[in-house]
Amino acid sequence: MPVIADPDQELVARVARGDPEAIQALVSVKLPRMMALAGRLLGDPVEAEDVAQETLLRAWKQAPRWKPGKAKFDTWLHRVAMNLCYDRLRKRREIATDAVPEQVDDGAAPDRGLMARDVGLRVDAALQALPERQREAVVLCHYQELGNIEAAGIMGVSVEALESLLSRGRRALRSALSDLNPASEGER
Repeated sequence: MPVIADPDQELVARVARGDPEAIQALVSVKLPRMMALAGRLLGDPVEAEDVAQETLLRAWKQAPRWKPGKAKFDTWLHRVAMNLCYDRLRKRREIATDAVPEQVDDGAAPDRGLMARDVGLRVDAALQALPERQREAVVLCHYQELGNIEAAGIMGVSVEALESLLSRGRRALRSALSDLNPASEGER
């Protein structure tokens, strides 16, 4: 099995030694990405923050035992965050609720801002409506900007399976959001 080059190897080694600057660097680099991943998968910023913090706490605890070469640290970190998201999504299914969360508008925005917010909410809703595996594939590749090989590794599927999930997810999103871009109708 080939050894995988890991750009985070030195940072993780410094974190393992308890270097405060390395811990701060790890948090500043990884926290926004973990929050974005969890936010897209969960659709709840508070839960996303909890997942991101728990993910980084686990990274800090795991750092002294990390064995470089098997997988990239970032790949492992994404997998931890996704597993924590799965746990929360499972709990949601167990606690069924009919209450719709109230959306609060944080301020008066011009029409353009309201329209952009509406589009963003529609995209988020369409993303949340995707089957779980399709949503994961889309989030990892498009929002987390991971390559297909790395995303497939995180999801534990072949690259071909990932590409199939991406294709179906994109098709479903395109269909759900088709009225947002009427010019694209004639291009099909």
